[in-house]
Amino acid sequence: MKKWSYSCGLDAAIDVMGGKWKGLILFWLGDGPLRFGELRRVVGGVSERMLTLQLRELEGRGLVHREVHHQVPPKVEYSLTEFGRSLVVALEPLGQWGEENLERLEQGQAHQDAGVARQD
Repeated sequence: MKKWSYSCGLDAAIDVMGGKWKGLILFWLGDGPLRFGELRRVVGGVSERMLTLQLRELEGRGLVHREVHHQVPPKVEYSLTEFGRSLVVALEPLGQWGEENLERLEQGQAHQDAGVARQD
């Protein structure tokens, strides 16, 4: 079910970014256009089906542009729109925060995982 109204701007932003892969897709497209296979390699761990779904959602939201080059073999490139670039700019401080706190976050996740394992 799609949301049609949001309680605040953060609610809207999280709705657009929902899921594990969208932020990574936008991050890598921030460096320039990529073909599907290139994008799948750099994102790492994403299935072909999931990447396709996430790209379609991002394209539908106007964040990503899909360009088909009619040649043999067919070539499809994905790039950020201006709207997509504006979101990447907004995400940069969040990414910096993650980099600065990576060790602490990894330790917290390991501690949480150990706690979950003890409960089993």
